[in-house]
Amino acid sequence: MWRILRRVQGEQTYVERPPIAALAGLVSSVWIQQVARDAQPYVQRNIPSGGLELVCRLGGEPRVVGPLTSALVEVLEPGTTIVGLRFAPGAAAGVLGLPTYELVDLAVEAGDVWGGGALAELADPDAAPEQLLARLQMLVAARFADAGAPDPLVAEAVRRLRWATDDVGSLTSTLHISERQLRRRFQVATGLAPKPLHRVLRFQRFHSLAQHAIASGTAPGNDGLARLAAEAGYADQPHLNRECLRLTGTSPGALLGHAHEHCGCGHDHAASFLPVLRARRAFV
Repeated sequence: MWRILRRVQGEQTYVERPPIAALAGLVSSVWIQQVARDAQPYVQRNIPSGGLELVCRLGGEPRVVGPLTSALVEVLEPGTTIVGLRFAPGAAAGVLGLPTYELVDLAVEAGDVWGGGALAELADPDAAPEQLLARLQMLVAARFADAGAPDPLVAEAVRRLRWATDDVGSLTSTLHISERQLRRRFQVATGLAPKPLHRVLRFQRFHSLAQHAIASGTAPGNDGLARLAAEAGYADQPHLNRECLRLTGTSPGALLGHAHEHCGCGHDHAASFLPVLRARRAFV
């Protein structure tokens, strides 16, 4: 899930980074997010990314947030520190030990999925954020070492859907699989059927382009939105508007207005948007 936060009052920081080497290709990014103790509560809009997240509040129980099909809005209280890990689409099923479709649009305690014993050390209220994030990554790396590899066919399909084609139907012929089997394997691995996942990945293209523009100091206006919509693969800006409302609950202008307000003030999303933009080079 991409995170867009609306500042109510006070300070909040959010910094993403690539995962440790053992998780490369399996985890999209990790992050640390902190809300100052003297701040007012923060309203956070989590928007779909195609992957699951493992999220741990300092001193609290870790949660698994399943793949989203629409925005998940929550409030972060003052003094909140969160570390998180975002799985690549299709990578988490073996680690979780259950089909990913069972977690769509849900946020559940990680102990309900994994059992509490392995996660007990993540509930240490005295851990430093960097220490907690390191523990989280090592725990997930150990789970991957014991689990089977992610479905390679789904991984290749996701790679193609990031930038290569708007024709989801062509996957059945190019990957030599029936539509029924492709749908079944997608739902087990990613939680979503190919077409809904493609909608999420296409929006992720747009959002990555927009985040890059904001980070470069060139926040897109109305003309820029039309250009980014076309570059991301939408038929036109109204098409983008409809999909943005469906996936995030708000308009592109409002979404990016919030991002522009906050991302220049203690936010770093490069670990999310740069890999998506690099993937584009394979198809242009």
